[in-house]
Amino acid sequence: MGTKNIDRTGFPARPVSIPFVSPQSMTPFSSIGFAAASEPPSFRPTPPGTTVPFSLSGPGVQPGAPCFRPAPPRLNYPSEPLPPPPPSAVGPFQHFPAPSFSSPAQPPLTRQSIQPPAYQARPFLSSLSPQPQMPNAPMESPPIGSNVPPPSQYQPSFPGYAHMQPGAEMHAPPMHSSIPANQGNYGPAASSPFSTHQGGYVPSLPMANPLGIQPTQQPGSIPPTAPIQGLTEDFSTITMQTRPGTMESLFDPKELPRPLHGDVEPTNLTEMYPMNCNPKYLRFTTSGIPNSHSLASRWHLPLGAVICPLAESPDGEVVPIINFVPANVMRCRRCRTYVNPYMTFTDIGRKFRCNVCTTLNDVPSEYYAQLDATGQRVDLNERPELTKGTVEFVAPTEYMVRPPMPPLYFFLIDVSVSAARSGMIAVVAQTIKSCLDELPGFSRTQIGFATFDSTIHFYNMKSCLTQPQMLVVSDLDDIFIPLPDDLLVNLSESRSVVESFLDSLPTMFQDNVNVESAFGPAIKAALMVMSQLGGKLLIFQNTLPSLGIGRLKLRGDDSRIYGTDKEHGLRLPEEPFYKQMAAELSKCQISANIYAFSDKYTDIASLGTLAKYTAGHVYYYPAFQSSIHGEKLRHELRRDLTRETAWEAVMRVRCGKGVRVTTYHGNFMLKSTDLLALPAVDCDKAFAMQLTLEETLLTTQTVYFQVALLYTASCGERRIRVHTMALPVVTELADVYRLADTGAIVSLFSRLAFEKTLSHKLEDARSALQLRIVKALKEYRNIYAVHHRSANRMIYPESLNFLMLYVLALNRSMALRGGYGDVSLDERCAAGHTMMALPIKRLLKLLYPSLIRLDEYLLKGTVPADDFKSIERRLPLTRDSLDSRGLYIYDDGFKFNIWFGTVISPDFAKNLLGSDFAGELSKATLKEHNNEMSRRLIRVLEKLRKSDQAFYQLCHLVRQGEQPKEGFLLLANLVEDQMGSNGGYADWMLQISRQVQH
Repeated sequence: MGTKNIDRTGFPARPVSIPFVSPQSMTPFSSIGFAAASEPPSFRPTPPGTTVPFSLSGPGVQPGAPCFRPAPPRLNYPSEPLPPPPPSAVGPFQHFPAPSFSSPAQPPLTRQSIQPPAYQARPFLSSLSPQPQMPNAPMESPPIGSNVPPPSQYQPSFPGYAHMQPGAEMHAPPMHSSIPANQGNYGPAASSPFSTHQGGYVPSLPMANPLGIQPTQQPGSIPPTAPIQGLTEDFSTITMQTRPGTMESLFDPKELPRPLHGDVEPTNLTEMYPMNCNPKYLRFTTSGIPNSHSLASRWHLPLGAVICPLAESPDGEVVPIINFVPANVMRCRRCRTYVNPYMTFTDIGRKFRCNVCTTLNDVPSEYYAQLDATGQRVDLNERPELTKGTVEFVAPTEYMVRPPMPPLYFFLIDVSVSAARSGMIAVVAQTIKSCLDELPGFSRTQIGFATFDSTIHFYNMKSCLTQPQMLVVSDLDDIFIPLPDDLLVNLSESRSVVESFLDSLPTMFQDNVNVESAFGPAIKAALMVMSQLGGKLLIFQNTLPSLGIGRLKLRGDDSRIYGTDKEHGLRLPEEPFYKQMAAELSKCQISANIYAFSDKYTDIASLGTLAKYTAGHVYYYPAFQSSIHGEKLRHELRRDLTRETAWEAVMRVRCGKGVRVTTYHGNFMLKSTDLLALPAVDCDKAFAMQLTLEETLLTTQTVYFQVALLYTASCGERRIRVHTMALPVVTELADVYRLADTGAIVSLFSRLAFEKTLSHKLEDARSALQLRIVKALKEYRNIYAVHHRSANRMIYPESLNFLMLYVLALNRSMALRGGYGDVSLDERCAAGHTMMALPIKRLLKLLYPSLIRLDEYLLKGTVPADDFKSIERRLPLTRDSLDSRGLYIYDDGFKFNIWFGTVISPDFAKNLLGSDFAGELSKATLKEHNNEMSRRLIRVLEKLRKSDQAFYQLCHLVRQGEQPKEGFLLLANLVEDQMGSNGGYADWMLQISRQVQH
């Protein structure tokens, strides 16, 4: 499907088939239709003296106008002086600064054809057409009442606790590179003078003031204008070089951009919209919403957002909890948007206008406050819901369909022979016992256990017992629950019985020789036990299900299937039973977390479905041995049990007029067309969505978005967490690109790509990613094609400096790379399930990990042990970064690979490893020894682990030249190097550049 550029002479129609594009009638990967969102936003009067973030400085440009035209003037914040142009860059990077402005003291132009709406106190630069009244949409909450309590009552907030339905797919033809592999001479990257988002938002076209920000000019006047100047240039370039003695072009690897500072959250709208929620909670792929279908069709990258509703609060910030009880939370009666900083109050404070649909609502008498001379409420500073983009409301009883559930944990443990021999049972039992005092919910917490092999074992832990009673069910075809009222117990009441059971569990099955697994019947039994309350189901699985319903068979060992149309079937559930069970679990408010341990095939594609549709997570420990992997399991299980959790939650996203959500991506079940069911959600889970424009042309200057999560807190309180964000509407493609967020784009790309592998070949998913980048860069290059036709320059926006490298890393990730012989089927599926739930920062670190040299820090005895500045410098992921005399650590957030060079001093290695330093490192363990060097290394590892505690990084030691261990632990993960027939980073950039120019 394509979009023609109407009235744009010289521009051909768009191609008919565009993979991953978000057109009007087809969506990339899979499509889920959703109801239209809300109405046009209003504006918020602002007191005099407020600076104007945008000024009108030239004639408007109609969408569809020819692209090659005199450039409009650059706009800037009037309150800020223009920065001086940077010095000329040396090397292939060049930066083109924006032209200077004229003085703002020029006479204003006469305003024409701009009539303010009748309801406004002051004029603004776009008129809103009258909108028909829409009936109230059924939401996750009841109709708003007429009473609202007096000013907010604060409560302490706990620190950060927090499905894709198959649809039409667009098949992308594979793209094969004919470029010969050329490694070039890799070396340490020269530091680039450009950051991902350098400077603030400076639009290249005139824009009206965003709604909610009032200009300082008096009614009837307009901002000063500046003379039209030459073509505005604000982009980065890399210049190709010629290999000496040949005519072959290449990029210098040392000059390529690299994200050596990790993820950088966007801050370009902080001054314009200071009341927006923090980017930790909500990030858009671009902060400039295209104003028309034609402009959006030229974007070619995903238009969407990544939501982490319960992300850990930024340092020093506490999410305010506002209690309106016994009255209802104040909301718009039409679109049901919650009260937020962008709602405006009129009629002496008696009415408020919704920023999303512009409906005028009555202010309840209990919430009434007078307005001051600037039009703001006199109690504004006492109302955090009117000044902060993220708040929590205590929901009244009308928001509950049943009493709030208690925190409930049910453990389903495989006790077959392989589980007992691996030591998994002992580690799980010990970890659960150590966490009993830290489980959320205190005296309300419920707990239960079941084990299974060829039969299912339930445990009666009633408080009146001194020892738990085992109840065995062997009939797998007709599962029933013995003593249904005694299998879930209150932890505080039955604490001694629970501890007794956990002490005896490891020895109870230590001599078990049963090799069978009745996994399917055990899941059904767990559902029957938990169906009345819901909760979190933690499944510990070690053997391929072999008995009863849901039994699975070995598959994926036929290499001939790969590369054919049947390949994707290996990554889909073999049995429909698992998706049906996931739907039942979600309906009963049960979230399933899968802990898989086997060294053999266990069909993660099928088992992971339980987590996918219940907002759960898949933890995969291949070839688990408690002596090696026990610490990782202890840490990750402890975090799963003790982190604050939002129970029986639902989430909805509301959009301003003209924009709607088309698809959601992540681990959830759709309860209705736009309501996500999340039985349990926490701070480590993120969700993505794609947006589309409902109208041909947006008539507002600002679009508002609001994410609302209704959930039950562990304390038993029903709450609503609300995130509100305002984004400007832009009229130029350059502005859409300038405000792009690479992290959000890559996060959405990863979800779309993995979903595509469920219906297409791996090669199709990789090629489709590459094709979208080529189309986007080709469109961006056309903006500056008049002055820059040189074939040896690659032009791209500064905001997307690292996009090409991240996509290369994504194509080489465990979920997408290679074929049959590169990654096992279980590992590939587990990696895909993990990427579907990761927040942006964690995903980017997984794709482009940290490579840090440690030996220099460890040898500097004069540097304080807690001074880690020398190890904060990350190195490019290439072999040339490795020195045979050095010690390096590779950290992707899930594991540590510590690399010892062959020329490293024996005394140095002995200090770190003790007597194991001369032997095979795979048998050595890294622990603290009685010397300063060893203590420093342990402190470094602890610091890296504390920086992100979602997963525990086990240490894998490898010596230079130790094959094949060095290859699969480190060398295969250096994404900038050539891998087999696939070229490195420089070759990838050369390939992209050539495709962009042709």
